Amino acid sequence: MDNKNEEASVVLVQKHQLDQGQVQLGRALSTLEELDRRTDARSQRREEIACTIEGLRVSLESQDVAMCNLYVTMMENLLTDSDSAPPEKIPFLSQLDIVEAPESVGWKEYVASAQMYAERNGLDLTKDPFDSLMTDSQRISIEKRINEDFTLKAAHCDKYDYMVAVTCGFIGGLVDILFVGLPGSSKLGEFSDKAVDGAVEKFASMLGWQGAQEGGNPTKSAIGFLERKYKVNYDHRHGGDVDGLFRMSTKNHHIKNLAHSPDLVGLFFSILAQFTNTAHFVDSGKIISVDTESYELQGTNLVSKVFAGFTNWLGHLFSDVAGSSGAQGRGSGIPIPFFSLLQFVNVGEFGQYRQSFATVCVQVFEQGYDFRHGLAMAIPVLISELLTRIMWTFKQRVYHDAPWKECIPSANNPELRRMLLVSHGSLCIVDACDAGLKSGGDIIQFMLRTNLIAWARFGNLAYKEMTAWYRVGSLDIDAVDAHLDQEYKRMLQWSP
Repeated sequence: MDNKNEEASVVLVQKHQLDQGQVQLGRALSTLEELDRRTDARSQRREEIACTIEGLRVSLESQDVAMCNLYVTMMENLLTDSDSAPPEKIPFLSQLDIVEAPESVGWKEYVASAQMYAERNGLDLTKDPFDSLMTDSQRISIEKRINEDFTLKAAHCDKYDYMVAVTCGFIGGLVDILFVGLPGSSKLGEFSDKAVDGAVEKFASMLGWQGAQEGGNPTKSAIGFLERKYKVNYDHRHGGDVDGLFRMSTKNHHIKNLAHSPDLVGLFFSILAQFTNTAHFVDSGKIISVDTESYELQGTNLVSKVFAGFTNWLGHLFSDVAGSSGAQGRGSGIPIPFFSLLQFVNVGEFGQYRQSFATVCVQVFEQGYDFRHGLAMAIPVLISELLTRIMWTFKQRVYHDAPWKECIPSANNPELRRMLLVSHGSLCIVDACDAGLKSGGDIIQFMLRTNLIAWARFGNLAYKEMTAWYRVGSLDIDAVDAHLDQEYKRMLQWSP
């Protein structure tokens, strides 16, 4: 028996003890009522005898023989009835069975004592104890709550929901076509580049950067400051740094080196490189490990060294996200999260030179398809997402006249989930048509114009929709966890 069943069984035993105590209490109250009734009857009998004696006394004083005989007969009848009436038995109150639990007893001993109590009283602990702990009304209420709030349901969207979703996705697609376009040559791209430059300068100033010299470029100065402050052992820039093991240049070394990826993959390989004095690259779909110069992390124990490795990784990413300090123009940034993993898809033959998909992804990165361009591509995706959620909330409130608490645009709602899927699907269709028409069949141009963020979001929503469709009627674990977290926080607020 696991701990959860042990606890439930103990609660069941305690409930049985409580029920038996209530039954015994009811019996005790009935006994007290019976004693009160007998006491009242005896009091009435004493009053009758007292009245008869008083009447006899008065008759004797008046020397009325007939009345005296009558009172004597009444006295004899009262005494005879009192003597001949058999005494009524009082209901027997048995001693309650208890679970032996001294103060020093442990949990295992208490559970064993509870199981012995269950055997003595005929309790079946092999069945689900929770069925016995709830009344029928409580069970019905819980089942209704589970079906309404914690069960995955199929979406029931009407035609207006689909129309709104397609429109929101089309608007996002237009923003993507008109304002994103190719890396480094779009209005939103300029906006994201400036935002990243500002973030790099602010990060450097927090660490002691005093600003650029007069007439100098502040972003390049901040990058140089971070490059000097966060040097790492895996920052190889070209093929000569790795003894010509594979082809690499300053334009693609950030994607080929896995530690430059701004995700969990990059963090893992960065920590690994700093601890083992190695660097890890991807070429032709394979990982290549290269020994580096010895590199000692700061810190006195493992935890502090791991933290130092993390800060080095983060600081070095900030020094590379806006290009290098010596780059001309926009420079080569860092990859979009998890984009480096596409190098492992070393299949197919594309383009004039029959290059694999992995090689194509590297060339796409070399032409500016980096983290900054990923931020620009995220803007139309965010627009479609927000428009869809806002329109769903507006429709729920105005058209369906739902209360505000039911208009919260949670993705757990099946109708909103379906609308988001249709919206982002519309955005991806517009994006694919634009990329296909403008690329002229060139795979590199097609990928440069493809909004990878939109496709990633659409894939995520498609997976959720397929999972929900397959699991319709089953328990929604995420909704249950969210409810339990909310209840836990509420209980913490009540605690002293």
